[in-house]
Amino acid sequence: MRRADQVAGIVLLLSSLGFAAGALQHAYWGPGGPGAAFLPFWLGVTMALLAGGLAVGATRARDPGPGWLPTRRGLWRLGVVLAATVVFVALLRVVGMLPGTVLFLLVLLRGLEGYRWSVALGVALAVAGVNYLVFTAWLRVPFPVGVLGL
Repeated sequence: MRRADQVAGIVLLLSSLGFAAGALQHAYWGPGGPGAAFLPFWLGVTMALLAGGLAVGATRARDPGPGWLPTRRGLWRLGVVLAATVVFVALLRVVGMLPGTVLFLLVLLRGLEGYRWSVALGVALAVAGVNYLVFTAWLRVPFPVGVLGL
Protein backbone atom coordinates (compact mmCIF):
# COMPACT_ATOMS: atom_id res chain seq x y z
CA MET A 1 0.00 0.00 0.00
CA ARG A 2 2.93 2.28 0.67
CA ARG A 3 4.05 2.26 -2.97
CA ALA A 4 0.48 2.85 -4.19
CA ASP A 5 0.12 5.82 -1.82
CA GLN A 6 3.42 7.25 -3.01
CA VAL A 7 2.45 6.96 -6.67
CA ALA A 8 -1.08 8.25 -6.05
CA GLY A 9 0.28 11.16 -4.01
CA ILE A 10 2.70 12.19 -6.75
CA VAL A 11 0.11 11.83 -9.54
CA LEU A 12 -2.47 13.79 -7.53
CA LEU A 13 0.12 16.44 -6.64
CA LEU A 14 1.02 17.01 -10.28
CA SER A 15 -2.64 16.99 -11.35
CA SER A 16 -3.54 19.46 -8.60
CA LEU A 17 -0.78 21.84 -9.56
CA GLY A 18 -1.91 21.66 -13.18
CA PHE A 19 -5.49 22.30 -12.06
CA ALA A 20 -4.43 25.37 -10.04
CA ALA A 21 -2.27 26.68 -12.89
CA GLY A 22 -5.09 26.13 -15.38
CA ALA A 23 -7.45 28.09 -13.16
CA LEU A 24 -5.19 31.11 -13.48
CA GLN A 25 -6.03 31.25 -17.18
CA HIS A 26 -9.15 33.08 -15.98
CA ALA A 27 -9.61 36.20 -13.89
CA TYR A 28 -8.54 35.63 -10.27
CA TRP A 29 -10.09 38.85 -8.97
CA GLY A 30 -12.50 41.27 -10.56
CA PRO A 31 -14.05 44.62 -9.69
CA GLY A 32 -16.84 42.92 -7.75
CA GLY A 33 -14.62 40.50 -5.81
CA PRO A 34 -13.38 36.97 -6.53
CA GLY A 35 -13.27 36.02 -10.18
CA ALA A 36 -13.75 32.72 -11.96
CA ALA A 37 -10.26 31.48 -11.01
CA PHE A 38 -10.46 32.16 -7.28
CA LEU A 39 -12.17 28.98 -6.07
CA PRO A 40 -10.56 26.55 -8.55
CA PHE A 41 -7.12 27.95 -7.77
CA TRP A 42 -7.50 27.45 -4.02
CA LEU A 43 -9.05 24.03 -4.51
CA GLY A 44 -6.01 23.07 -6.58
CA VAL A 45 -3.63 24.40 -3.92
CA THR A 46 -5.51 22.52 -1.17
CA MET A 47 -5.53 19.32 -3.21
CA ALA A 48 -1.80 19.72 -3.87
CA LEU A 49 -1.06 20.12 -0.16
CA LEU A 50 -3.11 17.04 0.71
CA ALA A 51 -1.52 15.01 -2.09
CA GLY A 52 1.94 16.08 -0.97
CA GLY A 53 1.07 15.00 2.57
CA LEU A 54 -0.04 11.61 1.26
CA ALA A 55 3.21 11.12 -0.68
CA VAL A 56 5.44 12.27 2.19
CA GLY A 57 3.54 10.21 4.76
CA ALA A 58 3.79 7.11 2.60
CA THR A 59 7.51 7.68 2.05
CA ARG A 60 8.18 8.12 5.77
CA ALA A 61 6.15 5.05 6.78
CA ARG A 62 8.25 2.13 7.91
CA ASP A 63 5.56 -0.50 7.49
CA PRO A 64 4.73 -1.25 3.86
CA GLY A 65 1.12 -1.95 4.84
CA PRO A 66 -1.19 -4.39 3.14
CA GLY A 67 -1.04 -5.13 -0.56
CA TRP A 68 -2.89 -2.69 -2.77
CA LEU A 69 -4.52 -5.16 -5.12
CA PRO A 70 -8.25 -5.20 -4.43
CA THR A 71 -9.98 -8.30 -3.13
CA ARG A 72 -12.98 -9.86 -4.84
CA ARG A 73 -15.23 -8.19 -2.24
CA GLY A 74 -13.53 -4.85 -2.82
CA LEU A 75 -14.08 -5.10 -6.57
CA TRP A 76 -17.73 -5.99 -6.00
CA ARG A 77 -18.18 -2.95 -3.73
CA LEU A 78 -16.48 -0.73 -6.32
CA GLY A 79 -18.83 -2.11 -8.96
CA VAL A 80 -21.86 -1.35 -6.79
CA VAL A 81 -20.71 2.26 -6.29
CA LEU A 82 -20.03 2.73 -10.00
CA ALA A 83 -23.37 1.15 -10.98
CA ALA A 84 -25.26 3.27 -8.43
CA THR A 85 -23.55 6.39 -9.78
CA VAL A 86 -24.40 5.55 -13.39
CA VAL A 87 -28.04 4.84 -12.48
CA PHE A 88 -28.19 8.07 -10.45
CA VAL A 89 -26.96 10.15 -13.37
CA ALA A 90 -29.08 8.30 -15.94
CA LEU A 91 -32.29 8.79 -13.95
CA LEU A 92 -31.56 12.31 -12.74
CA ARG A 93 -34.03 14.02 -15.07
CA VAL A 94 -36.75 11.46 -14.30
CA VAL A 95 -36.35 11.25 -10.52
CA GLY A 96 -34.96 14.72 -9.81
CA MET A 97 -31.87 15.80 -7.94
CA LEU A 98 -33.20 15.75 -4.39
CA PRO A 99 -35.02 12.38 -4.43
CA GLY A 100 -32.19 10.96 -6.55
CA THR A 101 -29.62 12.03 -3.97
CA VAL A 102 -31.66 10.41 -1.18
CA LEU A 103 -32.02 7.15 -3.14
CA PHE A 104 -28.34 7.12 -4.13
CA LEU A 105 -27.20 7.59 -0.55
CA LEU A 106 -29.68 4.98 0.72
CA VAL A 107 -28.22 2.44 -1.70
CA LEU A 108 -24.70 3.21 -0.49
CA LEU A 109 -25.36 3.63 3.23
CA ARG A 110 -28.00 0.95 3.79
CA GLY A 111 -27.35 -1.47 0.95
CA LEU A 112 -23.58 -1.37 0.78
CA GLU A 113 -22.48 -0.27 4.24
CA GLY A 114 -25.32 -1.83 6.25
CA TYR A 115 -26.24 1.18 8.37
CA ARG A 116 -29.59 1.08 10.18
CA TRP A 117 -32.51 2.53 8.21
CA SER A 118 -32.85 5.43 10.63
CA VAL A 119 -29.21 6.43 10.23
CA ALA A 120 -29.11 5.95 6.46
CA LEU A 121 -32.36 7.85 5.92
CA GLY A 122 -31.33 10.64 8.30
CA VAL A 123 -27.98 11.15 6.58
CA ALA A 124 -29.51 10.95 3.09
CA LEU A 125 -32.20 13.51 3.94
CA ALA A 126 -29.70 15.81 5.65
CA VAL A 127 -27.31 15.73 2.69
CA ALA A 128 -30.13 16.37 0.21
CA GLY A 129 -31.35 19.23 2.40
CA VAL A 130 -27.93 20.85 2.66
CA ASN A 131 -27.45 20.46 -1.11
CA TYR A 132 -30.78 22.20 -1.67
CA LEU A 133 -29.99 25.03 0.74
CA VAL A 134 -26.51 25.67 -0.64
CA PHE A 135 -27.10 25.25 -4.34
CA THR A 136 -30.75 26.08 -4.95
CA ALA A 137 -31.63 28.53 -2.17
CA TRP A 138 -28.29 30.30 -1.76
CA LEU A 139 -26.44 30.03 -5.09
CA ARG A 140 -29.58 29.83 -7.25
CA VAL A 141 -28.33 26.83 -9.20
CA PRO A 142 -31.29 25.06 -10.77
CA PHE A 143 -31.44 21.37 -9.94
CA PRO A 144 -32.99 18.85 -12.32
CA VAL A 145 -36.62 18.37 -11.32
CA GLY A 146 -38.22 14.95 -11.71
CA VAL A 147 -41.72 13.92 -12.72
CA LEU A 148 -42.95 14.50 -9.15
CA GLY A 149 -41.81 18.12 -9.27
CA LEU A 150 -39.05 17.56 -6.70
